[in-house]
Amino acid sequence: MSRIVLKLSGEALAGDKGTGFSEKKVKRVAVQVKKLLDDGNEIGIVIGGGNFWRGRTGTEIDRVKSDQIGMLATVMNCIYVSEIFRGEKMKTAILTPFAIEGFTEIFTKDAAVKYLKHGRVVFFAGGTGHPYFSTDTGVLLRAIEVDADCVLMAKNIDGVYDSDPAVNPKAKRYDTLKITDVIAQNLQVIDMTASILSRDNHMPLRLFDLNEEDGIVKAAAGKFNGTTVTAD
Repeated sequence: MSRIVLKLSGEALAGDKGTGFSEKKVKRVAVQVKKLLDDGNEIGIVIGGGNFWRGRTGTEIDRVKSDQIGMLATVMNCIYVSEIFRGEKMKTAILTPFAIEGFTEIFTKDAAVKYLKHGRVVFFAGGTGHPYFSTDTGVLLRAIEVDADCVLMAKNIDGVYDSDPAVNPKAKRYDTLKITDVIAQNLQVIDMTASILSRDNHMPLRLFDLNEEDGIVKAAAGKFNGTTVTAD
């Protein structure tokens, strides 16, 4: 049995539309998570908000307010995905670092671990609750707090490359990589704050393409097409 925290990008869940949700894609995720639960794993999930709000690309409003909108976008995503999961016969809980009475519960480690041990999928919504921190940082923080075994990062690309494969057709994908090398080479796999959290707290990452058939299940088993980032 493993305790896993899965990071899903909002854009990936939007599918070809680029905004909102692709119900078909979310159901594919739900089926895979159900398999992991049935095998005895404990699952936490963090979802980005990019299918609703990419505030950092604009300068129209104050950065703090923009980040707050982004936090609320992640809450909307978690409520939606949670309901799809419930339709697949899973029990869920949505925890946030700030109060949204009637919608979510306040995050505490004790509550999160209790729900995980009782077989609920725990959605960690709202990021860290503070501006200037990404959901990359949020997923590492929550994984460390609940003593997860690893973080699975589902993306729109099948791992970490030494250069942008969209620009360089000869770009090399890493099968394994040390987090210290990610930091030293500024590979931007995850943001720098998240990278340092991974390094200092020995939290490994597995990065893979969400579109791969059974990609989440394969990544959880360690047998997948992607990149393992070790924290040693």
